[in-house]
Amino acid sequence: MKTIRRLIYREAATGVAFVTLAFLALFFFFDMVDELRWVGRASEAGYTLSYALLYVALSLPAHLYELLPITVLIGTIFVMARLAQSSEFTIMRTSGLGPWRALRTLLVLGCAFVIVTFAVGDYLAPLSDRAAQLVKARRTGQISAGATGAWLKERQGDHSVAVNVRALDPNGHMRNVRVFEFDAQGRVASTVQAERGEFAPEGDGWNLEGVRRNVFHHGNASPGAPTSASGAGAAAPRVERLQEPNYRWPTRISTDMVAASLLKPDKMATIDLFQYIRHLEANGQSAQKYEIEFWRKVFYPLSCLVMVVLSLPFAYLHFRSGGIAAYVFGGVMAGISFFLLNNVFGYAGNLQNWSPWLTAAAPGLIYSLLSLGAFGWLVLRR
Repeated sequence: MKTIRRLIYREAATGVAFVTLAFLALFFFFDMVDELRWVGRASEAGYTLSYALLYVALSLPAHLYELLPITVLIGTIFVMARLAQSSEFTIMRTSGLGPWRALRTLLVLGCAFVIVTFAVGDYLAPLSDRAAQLVKARRTGQISAGATGAWLKERQGDHSVAVNVRALDPNGHMRNVRVFEFDAQGRVASTVQAERGEFAPEGDGWNLEGVRRNVFHHGNASPGAPTSASGAGAAAPRVERLQEPNYRWPTRISTDMVAASLLKPDKMATIDLFQYIRHLEANGQSAQKYEIEFWRKVFYPLSCLVMVVLSLPFAYLHFRSGGIAAYVFGGVMAGISFFLLNNVFGYAGNLQNWSPWLTAAAPGLIYSLLSLGAFGWLVLRR
């Protein structure tokens, strides 16, 4: 039985590796074609073809994380169908490989793919994506998100602060920083505009350069001061305008929080997502999108287990010459449908405010029921 397990593991690993390499080559080609539009149009540093190739190559681990459950399904379907076509699986069955033992063998293989998917998604992909962004930033000038950059919120006593960082430069400095401070009544207390900013080494503030500050004095009368119809006794509202070459702004917003808001949630590690969600909740901001992505990070690697179970019934089908291609094509369609369903549930859960963990787990649960139904109908009943 140990020889049979080694044969299945070797064939499945080879099949999955072959399919994964084919898909990565396809994504590499498409990304390279898309990246060619930026070659020669960057800053004076020069975004050449070699840097475009490096950027696309560093983006491959993110594609690998997205593709692994799909390639596991296609690769194992191909292997199981080929073993059935060549009657090798029939020989294994006569040697004592029953349905439950075959299922247990594939689940062990699926656990290995789960570990690989988790390691790629939580360690390799975030590191390579940050390296890719750094390569592009050094040649194009900055890292930004959307038209207005990153927005963050923080509470400071009874005041609330909204912060906008337009972009990060290759050295980690912030560009075009805007800070809006609101008092307890929701009125604007002050605004700060800075050309450039950097995080203080102590971690308790930002050092801003080229600062323009506006301090709003709303003219509230002091307690007990006499008032009249003409407003005598009350200070007149005014705006104090200040220009300073350097300004120290106290804040608890760290480098990781700014970087997290500039990165897409699916590019972040699980622990970074969890910390960022806690920051958003502590400051009264909606964290629905990030919570869904956090639970997707938790459940997505487990979908490899679902895929190997879904491939097992193909070993019990009877194939004629050339009939294996149709089943492999069916596996491709099933993998693509899982990917689409995963994305659709993510968008729908964010719009409809569904429970984050249920939104993330629903595609896996649906395909688990399908795989167990196929296993019971095609394997146990035959």
